[in-house]
Amino acid sequence: MFFTYLRRELRRRRKAALVVASGLALGIALVIVVNSVSSGMQKAQGKVLESLYGLGTDMTVTKAAPPASEGGTARPRFNFDAQDGDEQQSSDVVMPQGFQTLASSTVDKVGGQSGVATAVGGLSLTVLKVDGEFKPGEFQPKEGGTTGGGGGGGGGPQGEVRGGGANFGVNSYTVYGTDTAHQDLGPLTSSKITDGRAFKTTETDAKVAVVDAAYAKEKKYKVGTEVTIKGTKFEIVGVSTADSGDAAANLYIPLKQAQTLSDSKDKVTTVYVQADDSQQIGAVKSAIQKNISGTTVTTSADLADTVSGSLSTASDLATSVGKWLSIAVLIAAFVVAGLLTMSAVSRRVQEFGTLKALGWKSGRVTRQVVGEAMVNGLVGGALGIAVGVAGAYALTAVSPSLTAQLGAAAGGAGAGGGPGGGMARAGGPAGQAADKAVEIALTAPVSAATIALAVGLAVTGGLIAGAFGGWRASRLRPADALRRVE
Repeated sequence: MFFTYLRRELRRRRKAALVVASGLALGIALVIVVNSVSSGMQKAQGKVLESLYGLGTDMTVTKAAPPASEGGTARPRFNFDAQDGDEQQSSDVVMPQGFQTLASSTVDKVGGQSGVATAVGGLSLTVLKVDGEFKPGEFQPKEGGTTGGGGGGGGGPQGEVRGGGANFGVNSYTVYGTDTAHQDLGPLTSSKITDGRAFKTTETDAKVAVVDAAYAKEKKYKVGTEVTIKGTKFEIVGVSTADSGDAAANLYIPLKQAQTLSDSKDKVTTVYVQADDSQQIGAVKSAIQKNISGTTVTTSADLADTVSGSLSTASDLATSVGKWLSIAVLIAAFVVAGLLTMSAVSRRVQEFGTLKALGWKSGRVTRQVVGEAMVNGLVGGALGIAVGVAGAYALTAVSPSLTAQLGAAAGGAGAGGGPGGGMARAGGPAGQAADKAVEIALTAPVSAATIALAVGLAVTGGLIAGAFGGWRASRLRPADALRRVE
């Protein structure tokens, strides 16, 4: 009887049911799209951070920036030999990024802290190569003058030096020294070896290198060729491609070789940390800061706050405007559905009054109204899920590109000790800004949790509409129906 009456009433009031269902569908679809976009933003932001951190890294430890009162760090100096003629001059300077390093023993100290699963050190270097030539000028005597002594000019040469000068080019690239015995953490883990091989665990001090694919294409490097860094030749054994599209460094070499090239024996710029429990990252960070002085601990959440560009803007819009808008539309849909249901009940006074006169209890009438509202809610939920999923997949198919730029965190945290490709290339405790943006394709993945949320909202909408209608139906009396009989 319940379902027969329910089916008949919904068929008889198709337009009203469709209006209620459509309102709920709009709110639910908007919630699905906003949640999917927010999920895509988080995924994109995670890719950005992985290009700096590496997969599996929960936090990094770098040396704390010195107080401003202590002054800045020394600037690099280039030394050239005095040579005659047009001979080529060249000078390489290899320096740790940010000029701040930690003792290698810090890695063991960090690894010994409670809650730390693994700690691995790395050395991020910037190589500045200046090469060119000096060209001496030529002496040009004045007309009527003499080049020897005894002339009317006081015995000096009469003329001037013209031409000459210097023509030098500057090439800058980044090198990351990786601990080949522990390659499970660090920026190189966010790249895939697409040609050749990765480092062997035994190559702790070997003259081998892995080159980023984009840099290899630019410089025409291939597996088996050699690259020279400060006079030392390294054999390229592999080519890597970053998952995020922007590598952490141009070249990767064994940590000991990086320390030798930069005169940084037993030094690292960054300690990459993986926690035992991702839920305890805050506690691990506090323990490291408390027990190891002179360090700055940066988590992925800290770095996320420094991401700027269109990715950050879109993320802020999705988080603030999008979510609040979806909530407002959803509340409006619920209220409208409830009011429409209550209005429909008011127009059915004779019907419900007659049913009560025939013996229907108020509870039975209320259940009938709630049942109709629940069906409207489920239909609206189905429509909303279909529209929302279609919108999310359409956005994924278009995949609009967003740019992300990672600046140095306050006080020298964040990109300070990180390797220097892309976002961290100019990073350092000195607080330099990033110099290169990363392009990320935005997706809007629809998760099972989002679908479950939509179903819950559909049921909630039906219950709210049913509550409005049921309350109105429970107040009807059989006498109301008799008074309206014509």
